[in-house]
Amino acid sequence: MAVKQKFTRMPKTEGIMEAGVPAYTIGTLCVLSDHANSKNGLCWPSMNRLARILGCSVRTVQRHLHVLKDKGLLEFVERRRNRGRYSSYLYRVLHIVRTTGHGRRVEGRSLYRERTKELPNSAKTQESREERRQRQATRRREGYEWLFK
Repeated sequence: MAVKQKFTRMPKTEGIMEAGVPAYTIGTLCVLSDHANSKNGLCWPSMNRLARILGCSVRTVQRHLHVLKDKGLLEFVERRRNRGRYSSYLYRVLHIVRTTGHGRRVEGRSLYRERTKELPNSAKTQESREERRQRQATRRREGYEWLFK
């Protein structure tokens, strides 16, 4: 039976470790990234689900989440119900938000125009292609400055 493969965007483990994130929280970050929306990084798995996937207790998951929040890799978004009571948390995985580029315009143009392939006989020179490649490479590195020190 064929299994649908699922890919997750994650920063390099060495960079996470150099940033001071303990090794035992990387699994929690991976599970949250698996559940996160690929455009805005939001996810809302329950504590019990995270504990079941990671094979640990709910209290351990809570500790991991707070460590990730303190290190700046995760953000808690509070939600309220109709009558003002607090609901469950939304989690925003920040490395996904930094690297997607969704929600902002690229040089004042539509995102779709930037993503379309150019024609092989276009009037663009090799120099302008190199400039575009450099611009795209710096955009991909945004938010990962701490990895490239």
